[in-house]
Amino acid sequence: MYAVIKTGGKQYKVTPGETLKIETTAHDNGNIEFSDVLAVSGEAGKFEQELTGAKVLASVVSTGRGEKILVFKLKRKKQYKKMQGHRQNYVEVKINEILVNGQSFKA
Repeated sequence: MYAVIKTGGKQYKVTPGETLKIETTAHDNGNIEFSDVLAVSGEAGKFEQELTGAKVLASVVSTGRGEKILVFKLKRKKQYKKMQGHRQNYVEVKINEILVNGQSFKA
């Protein structure tokens, strides 16, 4: 059992009980509800046709910042060099439940 959700401009394949790191999103009391569900599969190779009201419920495990990414720009023979670092904020969430068509799939 898995679902494909869209958040932060990216798509994630999630299953109940899984933890994953997503871009920072607003959450209340440590709970997040993903209502932008693109696909749900109850068994291998078969997808649900009706996805109205489908949602994925998750709880926040932790927040933090990712690994540093170095961006280096160089123009040879022009004496131009620029180095810049970036660390992306993230929220680590645990998928608790997938709801679709009145059915509930839990870990």
